[in-house]
Amino acid sequence: MTTAQPLDVQPTPLALLLLGREADPRSERGVECPGDLPSPSDPDLVARARAAKEKLGDRVFVLGHHYQRDEVIQFADVTGDSFKLARDAAARPEAEYIVFCGVHFMAESADILTTDAQAVVLPDLAAGCSMADMATAEQVAECWDVLTEAGVADQVVPVSYMNSSADIKAFTGKHGGTICTSSNAKRALEWAFEQGEKILFLPDQHLGRNTAVRDMGMSLDDCVLYNPHKPNGGLTAEQLRNAKMILWRGHCSVHGRFSVESVEDVRARMPGVNVLVHPECKHEVVAAADYVGSTEYIIKALEAAPRGSKWAIGTELNLVRRLANRFASEDKEIVFLDKTVCFCSTMNRIDLPHLVWTLESLADGKLVNRIEVAPETEKYAKLALERMLALP
Repeated sequence: MTTAQPLDVQPTPLALLLLGREADPRSERGVECPGDLPSPSDPDLVARARAAKEKLGDRVFVLGHHYQRDEVIQFADVTGDSFKLARDAAARPEAEYIVFCGVHFMAESADILTTDAQAVVLPDLAAGCSMADMATAEQVAECWDVLTEAGVADQVVPVSYMNSSADIKAFTGKHGGTICTSSNAKRALEWAFEQGEKILFLPDQHLGRNTAVRDMGMSLDDCVLYNPHKPNGGLTAEQLRNAKMILWRGHCSVHGRFSVESVEDVRARMPGVNVLVHPECKHEVVAAADYVGSTEYIIKALEAAPRGSKWAIGTELNLVRRLANRFASEDKEIVFLDKTVCFCSTMNRIDLPHLVWTLESLADGKLVNRIEVAPETEKYAKLALERMLALP
């Protein structure tokens, strides 16, 4: 378990987007942002965050996702990927407040896995996930109807990536499926194929395709792409009957930016460079890379890398920059794979002003931005998560 120490990192001078007091029912995250935020130019923000956190003591447990900005991550009690953080929260039942510095689906997962006595808080309710938003409950229900009409629904096992809403996790649990992470996707698919003949993989087409083809030896012809914006997903009944992997047309807006040209360019600029990418990248990028793995895999690979080695990393920029700084003393040259700066924009909505406002509100006895999953949704989403936890 990694503990981040406060580094007195001041807020990034980015403009704040002020949102209205309403909710978008078609999105996996709300858009309400109540209260007055402190100014990002306030020189006392770090001191205010530290004071509020100290006042709360063990009553608060702050989780920081790897993609968070440094000004926020310095206050995290633990750091990690989304599922690790949700499990860390579940392991701290004495914490009254779980402040999740991540995005909405992550906070939902933490709420599902923690007790009813704990409140999971998201500092900015507009911190959503574009990938999770690409698969709504209504769209997935319609997809299942299409599979039923094609006569294949009884052969299909849904497997949903952790980066999905609680509604999609619940659908998965209700229909006999499981959840996966980028670390255990192969094990999840192997399990699913023991239960049925086909898999509906939600919502990230690239992780599904890369796992099926690269890790399990399937062909690209075994995969079809279901587009929720086209009639019948843009597929014929025959295509659905012939497919082994029915991939949802979703993707990560960050990892989807990397290209084969990015790989070729960095190899030309840095002879001998090792290209390491996340499996949410496009299939052709994964094929062109030297190494492929989850966020935790990337961190461990760089920890084990020899001194003087060169690395181009295809994942979110905050993490890459943090790793480059961490290993600079070991003469490991670590660069971002693409020339274009690409942060996770919704993750970056959690900034120091939002964290200060959240911690001070909690310290004053005001519960804000609580994330609560409805009981019926939680029941089936937890079932899907438990199936994942039971994977060998």
